Amino acid sequence: MDLNAIQAALAEAGLDGWLFYDHHRRDPLAYRILGIAPVMVTRRWYYFIPAEGEPVKLVHRIERENLAALPGTQHEYSSWQEQRKKLARMLDGQRRVAMQYSPLNAIPYVGLVDAGTVELVRSCGVEVVSSGDLVQQFEARWSPEALASHLAAGQVVHQCVRDAFGIIRDAVKRGRTITEYDVQQEIVRWFAARGVEADEPPNVSVNTHSGNPHYSPTREQALPIRQGDWVLLDLWAKEAKPGAVYFDITWTGFVGEAVPPRYAEIFEIVREARDAAIEVVQRARREGRVLRGCDVDDVARGVITRHGYAGYFVHRTGHSIGEEVHGNGANLDNFETHDDRRILPGTCVSIEPGIYLADFGVRTEVNVYVEERDARVTGEIQQAVVPILA
Repeated sequence: MDLNAIQAALAEAGLDGWLFYDHHRRDPLAYRILGIAPVMVTRRWYYFIPAEGEPVKLVHRIERENLAALPGTQHEYSSWQEQRKKLARMLDGQRRVAMQYSPLNAIPYVGLVDAGTVELVRSCGVEVVSSGDLVQQFEARWSPEALASHLAAGQVVHQCVRDAFGIIRDAVKRGRTITEYDVQQEIVRWFAARGVEADEPPNVSVNTHSGNPHYSPTREQALPIRQGDWVLLDLWAKEAKPGAVYFDITWTGFVGEAVPPRYAEIFEIVREARDAAIEVVQRARREGRVLRGCDVDDVARGVITRHGYAGYFVHRTGHSIGEEVHGNGANLDNFETHDDRRILPGTCVSIEPGIYLADFGVRTEVNVYVEERDARVTGEIQQAVVPILA
């Protein structure tokens, strides 16, 4: 934990402090931001970092060692009455305090503190505000080592996309049966052999299955892949080592030598939306303007709406990327949620608009790393549907 940096951020945000709270390991962000490992957490603990001065701890007497690694004055309680009394004393004189709370649960990634605890803190005369932007600053920003791991994983993931299209091409040309599940399992094996890992197996979807954004094949339901089929590949992985962060992309191809006009037309609309979103992020960083996640979603969604497919773009434009594939920074979302968190330098997001029709779906996905004065796509950018048999 960088106490000085946290206190500087609190002062800049005009907050009196940041109150961390946990019970039964419900808030993994707290442990990562504070840099401590969860042990036995069967009783509630509180850790308050003021904008100025020394932090304060409140722990149960039978778990008094839980916050021992953190700086600050420690207070202990046993009864619920003592807990409430000492919490009120700890917050005495504070006006606006951040917690892992999201008004109306607009951003569930941040809304980890239960409603009753928020009520308890408010009963101490404190206004509770969201720690969303603070969490981004101390959880979602990457170190140079994290960026290097992302780029290394990206090389593996892109090669696996090429290899997946290759084994489809070879199977179809030789008349050998190959299914969505077969391709998925080959990618899983390549990941293990090439030193990367993922929380779930990749998405390999054909024709109607590609119209389901979170389809994942099983042996029983997998479709065969034949000439004339539409193929969507969604792959995400990170290096198999501590601190590694994910790389997450989606590519599409057609099992033939020439891509039919309807597939190319829908791809072109989605590509236009993707590129408009990339451009707005880059332009904002170059001009030094504040940009929120919801703003980027509006841009991409506006392109698809203008082409008449608003009802077929059924998810947000993108998500934060970190040690989890869906990270804890700002999402590009004004659809599923209203994510008004700022897009901060040092963070990475996916940009992945899509159009999902009854017979096929199109998504094109890139990762964008946000720098101080620019933003860049960290991998290859698909510019046209891949003709798999060409």
